[in-house]
Amino acid sequence: MTEILMTGPLMAYAADQLKARFTVHELWKAEDRAALLREVGGRVQGVAGGGHIRIDGALFDTLPKLEVVSNFGVGYDNVDAREAGKRGLVVTNTPDVLTDEVADLTLGLLLATVRQLPQVDRYLRAGKWLSSAYPLTTSLRTRKVGIVGLGRIGKAVASRIEAFGLPVVYHGRSRQDDVSYRYYPSLVEMAQDVDTLISVAPGGASTHHMINAEVLKALGPNGILVNVGRGTVVDEKALIEALNSKTILSAGLDVFEDEPRVPAELIAIDHVVLLPHVGSASVHTREAMGQLLVDNLVSWFDGKGPLTPVVETPWTKKA
Repeated sequence: MTEILMTGPLMAYAADQLKARFTVHELWKAEDRAALLREVGGRVQGVAGGGHIRIDGALFDTLPKLEVVSNFGVGYDNVDAREAGKRGLVVTNTPDVLTDEVADLTLGLLLATVRQLPQVDRYLRAGKWLSSAYPLTTSLRTRKVGIVGLGRIGKAVASRIEAFGLPVVYHGRSRQDDVSYRYYPSLVEMAQDVDTLISVAPGGASTHHMINAEVLKALGPNGILVNVGRGTVVDEKALIEALNSKTILSAGLDVFEDEPRVPAELIAIDHVVLLPHVGSASVHTREAMGQLLVDNLVSWFDGKGPLTPVVETPWTKKA
């Protein structure tokens, strides 16, 4: 039976399917991971990527027969896909199946941040409504939204924003001809022209800290930042400073630089909304993601090739 390495925990829905089809070695459970890799690494042909364990050249070196890495999630910055490509390996991810769920959560997070819904809930539960009404909040009305990263999820977010009657513009690596939204080649210039910034950008070196102090200053004192992409896109120290100094109004965050660790300084800011990376965290969507992870491995080892290879490791079906 083909042997695979599972780097982190997956839902039973996916894990049970993998164990029925493959011999599975659970790396994250090993007391001595290096010892496990020495024992089984020479036989492992596939990796099921989950959790926070880095999948890179150091791991590849321990797996000389490795062929494919099936990653759980549309984002795969935990995988060194370029290095995988250099070694002739294939990396897959789980796009599309989580697009609507994350887009829905993004709008919920935006509304919660603008209208201070968690704070209002706490106010009522504390019995404060008995003595006075909750103070008036800011509004979604009249806002202009700039989206950072207009990929699948970014487009789904944009369509939902339009349904709220708000104008949408975007910044990304390049202009997209299939959308009518205004494109800004400069993120700072876009931040100057909007008061609501929604980041759906992937992680990696090219996007690291692209939302920095300069961008936040340009966003301005009525500005709201929502981040559902990757935490590394935002300079967290600059964001904390901008929130404390009222350089921007507020923020709604589902992702952080060093997950699951969130800075105490950020937690202490009562008017921000913080979520523990739950953008795709519904049973329905996580099962769909797990199924696609499984399907990629099964398809590969059945000789049919990967279903959703990433751009760094393109695959063409052999004749």
